[in-house]
Amino acid sequence: MLKRQHLPVIVTICLLIAMFAAGSFRYTGFFSPQVLLNLLIDNAFLIIVAVGMTFVIVSGGIDLSVGSIIALTTMISASLVQQQGWSPAVVIPAVLLIGSGFGWVMGAIIHYFKIQPFIVTLAGMFLARGLCYVISINTITIDNAFYTSAAQTKVYLPGGYFISISVIIAILVVIAAVYLAHYTRFGRNTYALGGSEQSALLMGLPVTRTKILVYTFSGFCSALAGVVFTFYMLSGYGLHAVGLELDAIAAVVIGGTLLTGGVGYVAGTFFGVLIQGVIQTIISFEGTLSSWWTKIVIGLLLFLFIVLQRLLSGRRSAHKA
Repeated sequence: MLKRQHLPVIVTICLLIAMFAAGSFRYTGFFSPQVLLNLLIDNAFLIIVAVGMTFVIVSGGIDLSVGSIIALTTMISASLVQQQGWSPAVVIPAVLLIGSGFGWVMGAIIHYFKIQPFIVTLAGMFLARGLCYVISINTITIDNAFYTSAAQTKVYLPGGYFISISVIIAILVVIAAVYLAHYTRFGRNTYALGGSEQSALLMGLPVTRTKILVYTFSGFCSALAGVVFTFYMLSGYGLHAVGLELDAIAAVVIGGTLLTGGVGYVAGTFFGVLIQGVIQTIISFEGTLSSWWTKIVIGLLLFLFIVLQRLLSGRRSAHKA
């Protein structure tokens, strides 16, 4: 059973290696450590969001508000820093607190009012996106010294290769999330909640606290991704990160997390994001393909992984019977 649970993650890693190898054979300059590092640089914010989404899906829920919270974070940051002259040292903790609070409220509504997470987080998505336009309907460009420095700073590695500060933040989030998922009581409770909420209640686990904390953590990750996205774009705009929640869900599923909850791995999600990055890189190297091919390939992969999940869960049920 342990091997069967790990199979989707193993398939994800093998697929990533195969796609990178195929790109390396087909395009000159593709097989380079810097190309691999660029995947991290360009997808750092998606990695952070997908980590939060992993916890939500493992708990048996879904969060459609993450992209809108990113946009709201960029708008609040740009408005306060650029137009009000606030210090980034105040703004960044403030937006992290706002994102966490947003998640906490949604988690509380989901639990106490027994409403489907899909509906609550859909409402949160519209609310956060609408609040962006209350702040401004236009793009707010950021030229604050701290943000431009964070955007342009390169952290050099041996061999002359480099990463951005955003990559360091994303990797730290992944490491912290792996520890949180597998070595803490909160992580074990999240898996138990996703496996069966009724069983978790009968076992005396703190279901209420766990469910609300899961959405609070997702809100925090979304806001942190919003901070990283602000470094990346150096602007706040209400249409930033449109559809990113679907990219995050796709990365989580491709990474081997069951949509029904109870089974999933943060490391798998990390590789799921990298697969999306490799697809985008191959398409950009090809030059003749539209960026929409990224969506087509990811859609096909999602179908394959959902079928794989179904086959594995069917076998597990048969084994139990």
